[in-house]
Amino acid sequence: MGPVIGEDGVGRCAWAGGPGAMRDYHDEEWGRPVTGESAYFERMTLEAFQSGLSWATILAKRPAFREVFAGFDADVVAGYDDADVARLMDDARIVRNRAKILATLQNARATVDLRDAEGLEQLLLGFALAATPSADATTSPESVAMAKELKRRGFAFVGPTTAYALMQALGLFDPHVPGCHRQGRP
Repeated sequence: MGPVIGEDGVGRCAWAGGPGAMRDYHDEEWGRPVTGESAYFERMTLEAFQSGLSWATILAKRPAFREVFAGFDADVVAGYDDADVARLMDDARIVRNRAKILATLQNARATVDLRDAEGLEQLLLGFALAATPSADATTSPESVAMAKELKRRGFAFVGPTTAYALMQALGLFDPHVPGCHRQGRP
């Protein structure tokens, strides 16, 4: 699938053709490298919450996710208890899915545990792709390997499709279609 030319005359990936939050996310964040544990933890968390939902839903709720998960500070989230889970389940500003909330707490603990090894950022960077997969791909051998390794390290809700979306979001390969103004740009 090729690019969509927006009303501003700029070519973009089809899902980001119209003005608004999705286009802003595409132009300013998606596929761009990030740094720091909290940035990696945030993207992993949001990709897990997106599973089965639209990215527009998650993007609209991102400010609330950032608030309730303490700016994605893994130390803080790792300390959440049953009362915090109940509080999160009552918060209509976020996706109230118990399995995803519990996975976020588990992933925060796994993130903290990774610090004695290479850390979350370095672990995920190790799965960067040398070549860009086809535009319609939803998994890759690398995303399968990433999901398997994350599960081995104690992470939850990180299957191959979620891992692939995480790789796209983090810029572990260039996810932009040919003709998109962002293709080939970090």
